[in-house]
Amino acid sequence: MMKQLAGSIVVVLFVGVVARATIFGSVRGVVHDPQHRPIQGAFVTLKAQDSDWKQSQNSDENGEFDFSSVPIGSYTVTATAKDFEPMQQEVIVKSDTSPVLHFELNVAAIKQSVAILENPAEAPTESVTPTTMVDREDIRETPGADRTNGMEMITDYVPAAYVTHDMLHMRGGHQVEYLIDGVPIPNTNIASNLGPQIDPKDIDELEVFRGSYDADYGDRTYGIFNIVPRTGFERNNECDLLLSFGNFYQTDDQISCGGHIERFAYYVSANGNRSNYGLQTPIAQVFHDANPAWPSGSWIAWNSNQAACRSLSMH
Repeated sequence: MMKQLAGSIVVVLFVGVVARATIFGSVRGVVHDPQHRPIQGAFVTLKAQDSDWKQSQNSDENGEFDFSSVPIGSYTVTATAKDFEPMQQEVIVKSDTSPVLHFELNVAAIKQSVAILENPAEAPTESVTPTTMVDREDIRETPGADRTNGMEMITDYVPAAYVTHDMLHMRGGHQVEYLIDGVPIPNTNIASNLGPQIDPKDIDELEVFRGSYDADYGDRTYGIFNIVPRTGFERNNECDLLLSFGNFYQTDDQISCGGHIERFAYYVSANGNRSNYGLQTPIAQVFHDANPAWPSGSWIAWNSNQAACRSLSMH
């Protein structure tokens, strides 16, 4: 009786081992880079294709991983690592098998992104005329742009605008026209030189047209400046006093006042400026018509003319 019982126990244990061997296997592998260097810490996931069964682990310092006690079936193995592209392989686990997988991860491509915080500027469609807008904040923040008789408010913002031989040029010509609130200024001398123009400190907005305007402005007009003067709505019964001076006895002084109520506004200003810049001769002594070989009588006459020329140049 005891011999039969022992034999039954042995048979049961043997059947248990055979049953365990028929439903489990293992999956092993290694993760490396294109130069076959092991990747440590790669995240490897083993997931069954027919169920929710899943296991995960990280590769060791040799890039190896080992999933034991895996039920037989079809699986998807995924390997991911930082700075590398992920990779998947499919494997079938059979009874008492240990398939070995090799994951060669490629270096991930560098990705760059640009975040646009503001809406892009849209090209105007209502007119083909190139237009530049300059407001009083631009004039105030641009060095030298608020000087009386200064051209920086135009040359610093308008393409193809420059000053040469005491004239403002645009697109190769110097015939320009000034407007106030769209009404042309009848004084055509305003475009002849830099002197007679609107004081930049009195301008609220400057609209510049550089072509494609009506024939009413003439066929030789190279630029049109539409000036919107300050109205006083930007002030609350305030006055500004500006005093400045520099070399060549330059001064640029202005007092302006402005204010407003709900439906009415006012702005007044008075400006005074002077400068010796451009009035002096470029050298200390006038040399034109000088001839030391002249006789004494002619020399006295020339010397008198020289003194007269020098006197005129100092005024």
